[in-house]
Parts: sequence; structure tokens; C-alpha cells
Amino acid sequence: MAGKEVTQSQWKKRKGGFRASMFIFVLSSLDNMGSVANMVSLVLYFYGVMHFDLSSSANTLTNFMGSSYLLSLVGGFISDTYLNRLTTCLIFGFLEVLALVLVTIQAASNNLHPDACGKSSCVKGGIAAMFYTSLCLLALGTGGVRGCMTAFGADQFDEKDPVEAKALASFFNFLLLSSTVGAIVGVTGVVWVSTQRAWHWGFFIITVASFVGFVTLALGKPFYRIKTPGDSPILSIVQVFVVAFKNRKLPLPDPHQQLYEISDKDDTVEKIAHTNQMRFLDKAAILQEDSKSQPWKVCTVTQVEEVKILTRMLPIFGSTIIMNTCLAQLQTFSVQQGNVMNLKLGSFTVPAPSIPVIPLLFISILVPIYEFCFVPFARKITHHPSGITQLQRVGVGLALSAISMAVAGVIEVKRRDQGRRDPLKPISLFWLSFQYALFGVADMFTLVGLLEFYYRESPSSMKSLSTSFTWLSTSLGYFLSTVFVNVINAVTKKITPSKQGWLHGFDLNQNNLNLFYWFLAILSCLNFFNYLYWASWYKYKSEEPNSKALSKVDSTQERDTENLRLMEAAKIGEGPSSSDEREGGAGK
Repeated sequence: MAGKEVTQSQWKKRKGGFRASMFIFVLSSLDNMGSVANMVSLVLYFYGVMHFDLSSSANTLTNFMGSSYLLSLVGGFISDTYLNRLTTCLIFGFLEVLALVLVTIQAASNNLHPDACGKSSCVKGGIAAMFYTSLCLLALGTGGVRGCMTAFGADQFDEKDPVEAKALASFFNFLLLSSTVGAIVGVTGVVWVSTQRAWHWGFFIITVASFVGFVTLALGKPFYRIKTPGDSPILSIVQVFVVAFKNRKLPLPDPHQQLYEISDKDDTVEKIAHTNQMRFLDKAAILQEDSKSQPWKVCTVTQVEEVKILTRMLPIFGSTIIMNTCLAQLQTFSVQQGNVMNLKLGSFTVPAPSIPVIPLLFISILVPIYEFCFVPFARKITHHPSGITQLQRVGVGLALSAISMAVAGVIEVKRRDQGRRDPLKPISLFWLSFQYALFGVADMFTLVGLLEFYYRESPSSMKSLSTSFTWLSTSLGYFLSTVFVNVINAVTKKITPSKQGWLHGFDLNQNNLNLFYWFLAILSCLNFFNYLYWASWYKYKSEEPNSKALSKVDSTQERDTENLRLMEAAKIGEGPSSSDEREGGAGK
């Protein structure tokens, strides 16, 4: 019997784990190669080929990127509620590849390019229709894939298993590493082809890479743990608020064990322990006398706690938006800065959009150091599967992003002063490496910390939707960047002696981009202190289990060794007697 049970357990372990994740890492690398290449170079495509002016080029890119990240909620919702995550990823992947084909065709045909007109935007008619259709379709495809791919990869690990909980923490680090490797290829090779050879060849490479990535994902299907979607998480949230409002005049029972919860014998539903925060929501779990347990009359304690978890996440989510506004500047104005700097590295001309390779190289080196050196050391001290908590990791990133913006302002003063003194002898492009390197390290801490935080803390029915909060924050950061650019231009145009905005026109040397960077640095500092308050207030759902998980690893491994020994014994005919003795001892 023991041998049979172990065999079934071993069979289950054949699916999932890092073997299944390898297919997801390949997709992440190939798909991110195109996404990051577009992220850093499209502003030049909009400016040089589609003839937008400086601020319109930046705003068009940030609006596109913001829409892409916002639409990750669509992919997350669909994969949680209607389709499994693999199917959702492949459907949106098809839309992404189709959009890239349209972008490539328009870039290759001069007849589909607008003529320069000297206005903020020159696209119109059929050219505009194709341009915006392809961008909208690309935003939908990439957003949908992003919304479910991370959660699908994390599904390959059981966070309740102490051993796999450690592997899950490593998964997020390796996911970042794989996407970084792809990004390095994108911002060097693909960007060089786009800017030095032809834009359509760069887009063609991205199209082929994305297609290969999604084919690879589909080929891994036999190795995946595929979770079936459940009931609508949005409906469950609405039910809690509606029932809590209906019961607002009822007194809360004391003790809280009198609140309604499903039977402990039901192992099919994950149960969450009651917490004392936001007690007003507990009224949704009051089962009145002579009432039946119906969805719109009473909610379970677990349902209520799921809503509490999401509510506690909101201030954390809001505290990361400003950082993503800073990120938008490194993909727009910083690229435009690089375009008017000395691009020579010896006899080689470096494309300005390739400067982000500096932080990417930092990340590719730091992630293995963090994973193999820092995390094991920190685990011994904190007994946390990730070494440090996810919110501590996010806090480090937010602090570094504020420093990055302050440094960016200083570098811009140096660049602009030299550009005004002698436009023919600009400073080197690599002065930008300081702000990029700082922000790259900040992104390493924040992005992985948020993805792991949202996945671990979210209810089981909302894993995809919750991890999409990371991308929603990025989306709002991009949109906020557009708002800041427009508002600051409008305000400073009225109050400055020159009657021109900080970010007006086509000439960076006549702008005050440094003041805009320092404005973001001050805002980031204020945001960091706001984050510290909410992070200290947050109560982890899995705080207690995680602290005990590592202490169980050794005993779990000992049981696995014992089970394997019994299985070997069963093969040579000694299993029944050993099993009988064990069962007999238990009976006595």
C-alpha cells in the first residue's frame, strides 16, 4: 500500500516544477525581447517615421504602454473565470503576433508613412486607421498574455508544500532573469537593426521571436499543472459588500467563531483564518436566525477575508504608481536625451535606445547573486522562503527609484549646459548609465517583490487578476506620466518668464527637463514615506505558515526518503510485512 501511495505521489510530481517552467521562461525571454525593444525605440519611430513632435511621441508611447499594462486585467480576469491560463495565453498570443505583422507591414511600406507637416501629429486617414488599429491590437495581445503568464508559471509550484514554497520564490527571480536576457538581446541587436538598418526588419525579428515563443509554450502542455477556472471573483467581492451593507445594523457576534464558515470537512475550498482588521466587513458573515446560507444573504468568513486581503493590498498598489511614472521617463525623455549625445564607442555608433542595456546587464548579474548568495543567507536569519518579505523588497526598490530621478536631473544639467556651450561636442551617452543602473536595480527589487506578493497573498480564485495589479500599477504610472507632462507644460508656460513650458517643442537644449526629473524625485520621496506607513500596517495572509515552512523542510525530506525506501522494499517483496508492522503498531 505504501509503495502504491508513493507511486501516485511521484506521478503527480512529474507535472509542474522547473521542468514545466522552462517553456514559460523561453516565452518570457522571446516575448520580452520584442516588448522591451519596442518600449525603448518606438518613441524614435513615432518621432522620425510617423512625424510626431517630442512630447506627442512620448505621450503616444506612454499611452500605448499604459493601455497594454491596463489590458492585463482582461487576461487575468478571463483566465481566472472562463478559460484556463494556458488557453488564455495562447489566444492573446495569436492577437499579439497578428498585430506585429500589421506593424511590420506599415513600417515596410513608404506609402503607409505620413508626410512631415510640422504639427504635433501628422497621421491621418487610412494611415492613422492602420497605425492605431495595430497599436490597439498589440496592446490587447501583449496585455492579455502578461495578465496570465506569470500566474500560470507560478501554478507549477505548490505554495503549501515547504519545499515547493522555496522553489516558488526562486521561480519569480528566474522569471525576471529570463525576461532580462531577452531584453538585453532586444535593446542591443533588435534596436540596432531597427535604427541602423530598417524599422521593418526590427519588427520582423520581433514577430518571428514572439511566434516561436508561443509555439514553445504550446509544446510544453504535457508537462504543465493546469488549474481549472472557478467562479467569478468579482461577483464574490460584490456579494461581500452588498451583504455587509444589508447587515450594517446587526451587532457583531463575540467570539468571531460564531460567524458563518463552510464545514472544515470540505477540503475542496481554501479557508482563510479570521482577522480583526476591517471588522465592518465581518457583518457579511452573520447568518441570521431562520435564514438559509444563500450567496446574497450570507458570505463565508473566507469570502470576507479575501475581500480584506484585496483591500489591504490597495494602498501597497497605490504606492507603486509613482515609481512607474519614473520608469516612463527612462523610456521616453531619457532616450531622447541619448539621441542628442555622443553615441560613439570607439568606431561603433551606439543606438540611443540601447542605453538601457546597462541596467539590464546589472540585473542579469545581480539576480543570480541575489538568488544563490543573499537569499540562502537571509533565510537562515528570517526563516522566510524568499529571504526577506516581499514588501521589504519593494521598499528597497522605491527608495532607489527616487535616487535615480535625482541623479537624472543632475546628469541633464550637465548635458544641457554642454549642448548650449558647444552643440558639436556633446557629452557621452554613457553619462545616462548612472540613472539607468540605479533604476535597473530598483526595478529588480520592486517588480519581483510585487509579483510574488500579489500571487502569494491573493485568494486562490484570483491569482491571475491579482498579479495583474503589478501591471495595472505600471499602466497608471504611464498614464500619470502623460498627465504630468501635459499639466506641467501648461502650468509652467504661464508662470515662466519665457512663457514656454518646461518640456515644450523639439529642442531639449531649450527645455528644463532637469526640473521635471527633480519634481519626480521629490514626489518619489514623499511616496516612499507613504509606502512605509502602509507596509507596516499590512498583515500577511501567509505570515504564520511561511515562518514555519522552512522548519518543516528537513522532516518532509526525511519522510520522502523513508517512503522511497518502503517503495524499494515493496518491489522485492518486503513491502507487505513492513506495512503490516507499521499499521499494527498504529493500531496498538
